[in-house]
Amino acid sequence: MSSEPPAIDRQAAFSGTREVAPALAVDVGRLQTYLAAHLPGFAGPVTLRQFKGGQSNPTYLVETPQRVYVLRRKPPGRLLASAHAVDREFRVMRALFAQGFPVAEPLVYCGDEAIIGTAFYVMAHVDGRVIWEPAVPGVSIAERGAVFDAMNATIARLHAFDPAVIGLADFGRAQGYVARQVRRWSEQYRASSDEAIAEMDRLMAWLPDHVPDSPRAAVVHGDFRLDNLILAKDRPQVLAVIDWELATLGDPIADFVYHLMTWVMPPAPTGAGVGSLVGVDLAALGIPTLEDYAATYARRAGLTEIPHLDTYLAYNFFRLAAICRGIAGRVRDGTATSDSAALMATQVRPLAATAWRYAQKAGAR
Repeated sequence: MSSEPPAIDRQAAFSGTREVAPALAVDVGRLQTYLAAHLPGFAGPVTLRQFKGGQSNPTYLVETPQRVYVLRRKPPGRLLASAHAVDREFRVMRALFAQGFPVAEPLVYCGDEAIIGTAFYVMAHVDGRVIWEPAVPGVSIAERGAVFDAMNATIARLHAFDPAVIGLADFGRAQGYVARQVRRWSEQYRASSDEAIAEMDRLMAWLPDHVPDSPRAAVVHGDFRLDNLILAKDRPQVLAVIDWELATLGDPIADFVYHLMTWVMPPAPTGAGVGSLVGVDLAALGIPTLEDYAATYARRAGLTEIPHLDTYLAYNFFRLAAICRGIAGRVRDGTATSDSAALMATQVRPLAATAWRYAQKAGAR
C-alpha cells in the first residue's frame, strides 16, 4: 500500500480563498481602525479571507461594502534572516506602478507590528485569473501561445528598466548578485535543513567558484512564473505580476533562467511545488520549446543567446531547493502559509538532483 499523499488538483487547491488559518488570524477591528485612518476612501466593515495559493507571505482578501483590497503581511513566528521583506515588496511595486508596469496599485504600508502582529501592506485588488497549471488547460492553441508570449514580453520589459531612472538605484547591488544569492541560500538552507542531501553539499562547494559574472544592473523579480501573474479573464494580457518578496537588483539572465525551469522541472507526484512541462506535448498545445522561448527573450533583450545556460540552471534549481527546504522548515515551526506547504519538502531532493545534473553538464565533477 503506497504511503504517497494523494495528488492534488493544482487549480482547485491554490485558487480562491478560504477561512483565515488560526495561526494567521488578525485583529480585524484594529486593522479596520488603522485603515480608516490611513487609507483614503476606506470604510468598513471588513470581511477578511485568506488566499489559498502562495507559500511565503500570508495574503488576505479584504472586502468592504465599497471596495475590495488585498493585504500582504510577514508571517508570525520565527523567521529566517532577511526573509519576508514586505517593505521591499511595497517599494518595488510602487516604483513599477509609476512606470505603468503591470502590478497591483500599492496603497499603504504599515511597519507597526502592534496593528496585526507583523508588518503589512495593502494594495488594490486585481480582478483576473491565475493559472496554476503551466500547460494552460481549457484555452485555444492560439490563446495559449499568446499567454506565453505575453509572459515573455513582461519579464523582458521588467529587465529593460534602468533602476536609477525609476528610483531604485539603491534597491540592491547588482554586481556579484549570483554569488551573493548562492551564499544567502546556502546559509538559509543550512539554517532550515534537518537532513543531509549530498547534492546540496556538492552544489554549495561547486557553485561559488563557477557562477557567471552579472552582466548589468536590472530589477529582478526572483520568482517569475505563470502562477505569479494575474491575467485578464477574457484575453491573454498580463494585468499584474505578484509576489515581489525576492525582488532586488541583480542579474537579469539568472532571473529569466529561473523562469525557464518550468520546462525541465521534476514533476511532483502530488502536484505540489512548482508546475512542470515535462512530458507535455508542447507542439500539440502551441507552447514554445525552451529553446524557442529563450531565443524570443534574447531578441527582446538585445542578446544573441542566453549565456551559461547550464550553470544558471544549476544555480536556480539549487536556489529553489533551498527555498522549498525553508518552506518545509516553516511547517516544522508552525508558521507555514499554505495547506500544501508540507508537500514541498518532498521536492527538495529531486530539485537538488536536477541542479547537480546541470552542474555536471557545466563541468562539475
